[in-house]
Amino acid sequence: MSSDLHPWAETLSALHDQVWTRLIRGVHDRRAAARHPTLATVSADGTPQARTIVLRAADRCAASLRFYTDRHSAKVAELRAQPKASLHIWDNSAHLQMRLLADVSFVMDEDVTAIWASLPEVARHSYGSTPAPGQPLRDALDYQKTPDPAAFIVGVLALQEMDILHLGPQHRRARFSRAKGWQGVWCAP
Repeated sequence: MSSDLHPWAETLSALHDQVWTRLIRGVHDRRAAARHPTLATVSADGTPQARTIVLRAADRCAASLRFYTDRHSAKVAELRAQPKASLHIWDNSAHLQMRLLADVSFVMDEDVTAIWASLPEVARHSYGSTPAPGQPLRDALDYQKTPDPAAFIVGVLALQEMDILHLGPQHRRARFSRAKGWQGVWCAP
């Protein structure tokens, strides 16, 4: 039986292509579901942590994604201690759940100078604050945002696995892994 509105869910290769199409769209389209994925990490005490990030780059050939962050944020400390993360994206229009497992590294300092220079002034205010992100405040607005290029770093997610679930008329689930050359396998949904 056909997937009706989503024929790309019928084959492993078309499903994998569709995931990358949606990830790349998330970089360029502010309304795309993949624009704001949920990044999951583990804190030092083993507590799961999840937060929304903005997808800044998607490179299918390298199987990598990028996001920007403040080097003083808790997620950076968590990822330095345990450099693995999970990314979750729910694309309602496609009835598609994407769960991506990645190894994480950071690019910083002189390696991000050109990216910093290309950021609009208003965006630079997201990187650098006193006190640092997550620190307690006496009042809700008792902080200062001061753009600081030394606080700006780029997170690189080297994808290792994709677990993809399509909730169409007939549910389909597939797993793809870097270790197997991104060859997919169907799984029970």
